[in-house]
Amino acid sequence: MANLVVVGSICLDSVDTPYGKVEDVLGGSSLYFSTAASYFAPIRIVGVVGTDFPQSELDFLKNRKADVSGIDVLPGKTFRYGCKYHENMNIRDSLFTDLNVFADFDPKLPADYQDSDYVFLANIQPDLQLNVLNQVKAPKFVAMDTMNFWISGMLPELKETLKHVDLLVINDQEVLELSGETHLEEGAKAVLNMGPKALIIKKGQYGATLYTENGYFWAPPFPVSLVKDPTGAGDAFAGGFMGYLAMTDDLSEANMRRAILFGTALASFTIEDFSVYPIKALTASQINARFNKLLDIIHCEAGKML
Repeated sequence: MANLVVVGSICLDSVDTPYGKVEDVLGGSSLYFSTAASYFAPIRIVGVVGTDFPQSELDFLKNRKADVSGIDVLPGKTFRYGCKYHENMNIRDSLFTDLNVFADFDPKLPADYQDSDYVFLANIQPDLQLNVLNQVKAPKFVAMDTMNFWISGMLPELKETLKHVDLLVINDQEVLELSGETHLEEGAKAVLNMGPKALIIKKGQYGATLYTENGYFWAPPFPVSLVKDPTGAGDAFAGGFMGYLAMTDDLSEANMRRAILFGTALASFTIEDFSVYPIKALTASQINARFNKLLDIIHCEAGKML
């Protein structure tokens, strides 16, 4: 089993949805990712929090052998984010973004993190992502996330970072903005030409698609009866995906397809309640059951034309 490191935000979220409201709960890309990934492989977490961060809230990760020694505690307040979702849960309004100590985040990997086999660069500035990557000695597989803010504001830096990663994980609108194309298929091809060997396009309630030079694979969403909070679902998806790859240490396209289904399973748990609460204490049987259900959904016997 290989080890895995994630670098990204750690946040205290305040979220208001049609199904409830929470304040100052665990959030941020690193925490959603690492909570999901920790079911599969040893996870090392790099981030920054303020002195107000409730350290005991990370005990569940420590009990799962996650290494949190890469989380720096600095004088000041932890990054805070607030949002409100509409009845259509695909639409949300950002209420506040208080970066606090995260504003000066300059990630430094501890010496024993620098031999990490699998690396996930969560959604932070692309020049910081590249700086992190330069600290890792010989990674087997590097994946990254980004967003439209960096695509529009730091495109040259983003394109430089893309030259050094194996996989990019973004949504369909970001693919079109990054590529300059108007059709998703052509946009995916253009992104692959920027450096990554693979691209995963997140489509929320419409699933996720893996693009490689060999073709593509679509994974449906797992059908859940109620979506209470979509926050962090994409990060949990990435954590399940990367965690499974690190556990199996198999980078074949067939295994990446299985990893997408495990990522989808973890994302489906995440949206059923607020924060990381719904994915803090899952069992292997629960995760496997959703993976197997997804296999049933996409399975079809071979047929022939009439």
